[in-house]
Amino acid sequence: MNSLPQQDVSAADAASPTDLDDTGRLAPHLVTAYRENGFVRVRGVLTPAEVDRYAARAAEFLEQHRADRLQHDNIFSQLVNVWQRDPVLRELSLHPELGRIAEQLAGFPLRLWHDQMLVKEPNSNAATQFHQDRPYWPHANDRLPLSAWIALVDVPPERGCMTFLPGTQTITGLEPHDLSDEQDLFTQAPDLRWSARVTVPLRAGDCTFHSGYTGHMALPNTTDQARFAHVNIYMDEATTYTGAPHPVTDSLGLTSGETFELELFPRV
Repeated sequence: MNSLPQQDVSAADAASPTDLDDTGRLAPHLVTAYRENGFVRVRGVLTPAEVDRYAARAAEFLEQHRADRLQHDNIFSQLVNVWQRDPVLRELSLHPELGRIAEQLAGFPLRLWHDQMLVKEPNSNAATQFHQDRPYWPHANDRLPLSAWIALVDVPPERGCMTFLPGTQTITGLEPHDLSDEQDLFTQAPDLRWSARVTVPLRAGDCTFHSGYTGHMALPNTTDQARFAHVNIYMDEATTYTGAPHPVTDSLGLTSGETFELELFPRV
């Protein structure tokens, strides 16, 4: 297995604040690391000016829409498809840089499945337990989906950064997991309990990309500052709808086997 060079903390981190070249592309070794491990950290995807703009709007949007948020056992607050409701956050969800990176990592055309704002309130002290994303989605006939998890504030371990299980993107067929149960994933797949675990702190403007099948969790936020993350979830352009219920699709009148070729799921 890859030795996870993208996670090394060294003088190079300070000297190179971004992992993108002048054309917005990643170095080949980061693409290789993603495909081997199922996740990769990409530094400096957003500029400091973009971070300031998006973070300020995210905080305002949360306050304006607190009544709409989904709360998961007081673990985190979630607002879905904010790109459809706010012009500033729409820029982030449809950010061309993020889309280019996602397609470079995936190696095939993508659509936006949905975005989401994930907020861990100050001193929430609850972990988001290990899970895969893909089992929750009504998708079929797709290659590996992936998510861009964008830090809008500094996210050290104590503020709720993510921990990944490298290589678990190859494990399919599991059921959705209980995000509050630390044993649920390991009950379904006992061998994963002994997998290596890699915790990835992020600076504001950094991003992790992870496969929808990669096992991951988020640590508790024990700080006095809210953890704001904006997540773009991308799906294979060829994905079809299974007919299973999901908040994103329940009101759309889709039929089983239909593709997602709608304006609500724009091409990257």
